[in-house]
Amino acid sequence: MDCVIWQESGGSGDCTILFLHGLGATAAVWNGVREALEERGGRQWVVADLGGHGGSHWQPYYSVGQLAAELAHTIRPEPALMIVGHSLGAYVGLALASGWFGVRVRAVLGIGPKITWTEAELKAARDLAARPVRCYATEDEALARYRRVSGLSEDLAPARGVLARGVLHTPGGWRLAQDPGTFAVAGAPFASLASAAQARVVLARGETDPMVSLEELRAHTRQAYDIPGVGHNAHVQDPRALLALIEPLLG
Repeated sequence: MDCVIWQESGGSGDCTILFLHGLGATAAVWNGVREALEERGGRQWVVADLGGHGGSHWQPYYSVGQLAAELAHTIRPEPALMIVGHSLGAYVGLALASGWFGVRVRAVLGIGPKITWTEAELKAARDLAARPVRCYATEDEALARYRRVSGLSEDLAPARGVLARGVLHTPGGWRLAQDPGTFAVAGAPFASLASAAQARVVLARGETDPMVSLEELRAHTRQAYDIPGVGHNAHVQDPRALLALIEPLLG
């Protein structure tokens, strides 16, 4: 099956930053960080919709390795590539940094990766992956569902630009752009990915993020931090706080 990954790029400079979103979202969640980065200047950026999300094609199956492999085909050789990944994006970034997919990565900044999964959570993810696609009568209904799935409540993300490519219109009505099958990636072995990364690894979490603790992050790198005043979608809530973590890695 053809692999098509939606991407957008911009900026200039001698270092490229690849931003990868979390499960259920799209690259539009990086709008604020990207804009702050462009104001700073001197850096190239690339944002991508992971396979089965947003404007990227659906695939027969999904795993962290599969998502990394199809993304690797779209990455140009870069003298200095840094990956910033949120949640699932952190997993994919670590996989790309392993060298298994022919991509050279200087550093990975992982934001809010969920590391510990209970059996109940894994079962719930399997159930979601097996559900049929649901269509909604209106765009607003579909967007409301997308907000719940992606964690982008109206309080957190009032601007619709952050929801770009989250839903689409089909002959049957409005539906989420996300393939339900992508939920099958839940529970991948984070420790194996972190230890295999051939790059500098920094991990962070919003200090109120219920999905992962600072202690869990510190089990995989000495460079693990809390981001004050934010939750799981720290990059949406406080884009400039992300720049404070990115800058030291650009060196």
